[in-house]
Amino acid sequence: MVDKLVNSEANTRRIATVESCFGNSGQPLEVPGRVLVGEGVLVKMCRKKPKTRQFFLFNDILVYGNIIINKKKYNKQHIIPLEEVKLENLEDDNQFRNGWLIRTASKSFAVYAATAVEKQEWMAHINKCIEDLLRKSGKKAVEEHAAVWVPDGEAPVCMHCKKTQFTLINRRHHCRKCGAVVCGPCSNKRFLLPNQSSKPLRVCLHCYDVLTSAAKNHNSATDNSHKDRNNADSSGEEDSDDDDETNRGQPESHDLPKFYGDSERTDDLH
Repeated sequence: MVDKLVNSEANTRRIATVESCFGNSGQPLEVPGRVLVGEGVLVKMCRKKPKTRQFFLFNDILVYGNIIINKKKYNKQHIIPLEEVKLENLEDDNQFRNGWLIRTASKSFAVYAATAVEKQEWMAHINKCIEDLLRKSGKKAVEEHAAVWVPDGEAPVCMHCKKTQFTLINRRHHCRKCGAVVCGPCSNKRFLLPNQSSKPLRVCLHCYDVLTSAAKNHNSATDNSHKDRNNADSSGEEDSDDDDETNRGQPESHDLPKFYGDSERTDDLH
């Protein structure tokens, strides 16, 4: 049914609305063959705390952003190519329910839906888009994905040395290889992780040892620059999703996600 939406006026109108809501802060989204498959609000686990984000599922990309005015204005647009995405189910716990991981080569994170039904709908539609995209392109699914960052609040002490307590002076850092929260001395090495950055990134001492050992075994250690640096350098540590924003229009009541094409009548597509 998604293919029938490709050249429809309804699809063109929906994509234009999304572009308008992001305004100058977003990139153009209308390209030939692109279809807006669904949209809705999910809770994204950010570095400091869970935050509400607006998500848009297209047949080739996943877009999300901060909600400034609900259904009217968004910013901090992020675009993820679906061919890089792998979903992983998360079991419910005492604090969070209806979640799953969105994993890519450069960034991975957890999201949570309001209900189990919505979680099932989101995962099914995303997986279907990924499956169709890979089949049409002939590409293989990405095998290596970035680690999910452990939230700051879950690590009162360094996860490597188990000793250093985090304060305003002793800052938290994240290993870009395993996602652990570590102190400065336990993450004073850098290693090149090409899928995440063209520059060497902060890694914990354990991952550094593993990576350098593997590099030596493949005679490629000289390709990686891993000089020690001042601990004050956070190596691009901040997550842009953790920026404070003014959410004047957060939905007061829960809005159900919308998925297009499943039940639309043919005459609605023109």
